[in-house]
Amino acid sequence: MYAVIRIRGSVDTSKDVEDTLRMLRLNKPNNCIVVPETKEYLGMLRKSKDFIAYGVIDFDTFLEILRKRARLIGNKRLTEDNVKELRFNSIEELAKAIFKNKVKMKEIRNLKPVFRLNPPRKGHKSTRKHYPKGSLGFWGTEINKLLKRMI
Repeated sequence: MYAVIRIRGSVDTSKDVEDTLRMLRLNKPNNCIVVPETKEYLGMLRKSKDFIAYGVIDFDTFLEILRKRARLIGNKRLTEDNVKELRFNSIEELAKAIFKNKVKMKEIRNLKPVFRLNPPRKGHKSTRKHYPKGSLGFWGTEINKLLKRMI
């Protein structure tokens, strides 16, 4: 699965890239989504690479994001009790189901598909250059380090 984080705002954005970011539900900087590794999503990520950072997320980081940053409708935190109402026994079981593509994020009722993150501790390297000199583009597995700085 890919973790996708919006780094830059919408100033000087072409209409195509704006539409792609809207389809990805990345409306504001520091918003994050998790998408499966399909060619359709990969095309969208490549099109908007100058405004986002993306990479392969590992299970531990995804579980931590779900525990600390997942929200239900009404801006309520995701708790063990809420997860049981969603037909899962624990947050970890929910994370495994999403991670293995058994369940999609949008299929889970009342769960917001976008995670709002903090700006990274110690800041971005550069919001104009691509990885490794800056914060934009494909990070590979190094995206997990950025996500942990932002949680």
